Amino acid sequence: METKTQLAKLGLFDAKVPRYTSYPTAPHFSTEVNGSDYASWISALAPGSSISLYVHVPFCRRLCWFCACRTQGTQSESPVAAYLEVLKAELKMLKRQLPEGISLSRLHWGGGTPTLLSPEMMNELAGAIADVAPFAPNAEFSVEIDPNEIDDARLKVLAAAGMNRASIGVQDFDDEIQKTIGRIQGYDITRDAVEAIRSHGVYSLNADILFGLPHQSQERITESVQKLLSLEPDRVALYGYAHVPWMAKRQQMIPSDALPTPEERLELFETARKLFVWDNYAEIGIDHFATQDDGLTIAQKAGRLRRNFQGYTDDTSDVLIGVGASSISRFPQGYTQNAPATGAHTGAIREGRFSVTKGHRFTPEDKLRSRIIEMIMCDFKVDSAELLDGFDVPAAQLQAMLDQADSAFPGMLDRRNGDLFIPEAARPLTRMIARAFDAYDLSKAGHSSAI
Repeated sequence: METKTQLAKLGLFDAKVPRYTSYPTAPHFSTEVNGSDYASWISALAPGSSISLYVHVPFCRRLCWFCACRTQGTQSESPVAAYLEVLKAELKMLKRQLPEGISLSRLHWGGGTPTLLSPEMMNELAGAIADVAPFAPNAEFSVEIDPNEIDDARLKVLAAAGMNRASIGVQDFDDEIQKTIGRIQGYDITRDAVEAIRSHGVYSLNADILFGLPHQSQERITESVQKLLSLEPDRVALYGYAHVPWMAKRQQMIPSDALPTPEERLELFETARKLFVWDNYAEIGIDHFATQDDGLTIAQKAGRLRRNFQGYTDDTSDVLIGVGASSISRFPQGYTQNAPATGAHTGAIREGRFSVTKGHRFTPEDKLRSRIIEMIMCDFKVDSAELLDGFDVPAAQLQAMLDQADSAFPGMLDRRNGDLFIPEAARPLTRMIARAFDAYDLSKAGHSSAI
């Protein structure tokens, strides 16, 4: 109780902070970066290097009310087929821009619902990607799979294309909660999908589950987590539901008076967290869990854990190229984002130009602060020696930055040998501590509850 009171005094239950899957965060992107920058940054890649590729499919058969992603509903194949042609054209443009010998260390199909594609469409998309670049040794190909939108024919194509990791969204298994958030997906449907995925030789499984949903209680989240554990996922993302109906209009369908309080959200998170830990999952950062032999756990122990737009990753590539409407790319030079609207993205590609509408060019200070925030989010500490070795920053300036963050959270952080550590009791504050190193205007939209 004393710890919760201290957390409350520091603003945990009131603060709105970024999730820091990038730095600076997307609301700070500007039109000063455009398609020409994107093309030149691609051309500047080292020949023979490995990159990550993200392919965005923004369509869903139905729009879940809780979701704040850029998606659009469709009941027919025609808009999906037209969009696939745009993706194929964009991939050809990318191939022409890439230096020789590029390979893929990671490939991820996200959405939306990538499994909305027919088997024939999936085969076309996989072939178009393979024509751009081959997989690197030990590459990972993951696909977001909706258990309501998958069958044997689709799984057969995905497995043949090299999919070796599947990702499923669970959210919650409780019937009342599912009806309230507009996501009907029973346990039996999910279990059958998982069994089918594994029957095709795909044994690595990611799962997402939410806390902070309407009508959610400790008893209900306990039951949902236990059902999820029975499916034996390798990785679990335990995300906090962000209720932002002013940004995501569909969330207006969700009754705000049924949402848990910030204090109750923390209790829901702690209840789920303890269940994963009791089942011998390693805690990865602030909201992920993984089996002891999973790549995330291994990367965390080795100090190689990283953070990107999909959350935590063990991918070591410093280049992520996003294909499709609204996709974000990351280069050593900065970020770029494609046109968010499908129509605008389609128009640009059909005119033979990349659809990048905004982005951000890194400054040396951005890179330093980005690495500090990543250390905090991944390792709960700031390693001064690594920063002094990797960045042109005076030791006194770095220590002043750490001192300032330490003073903002009195009695909560540890300082040893010039480093900063976040003890377990203070870890609910992690995103707020990371915010202390954010030099940008924090009033920008796009932030969510700190817990």
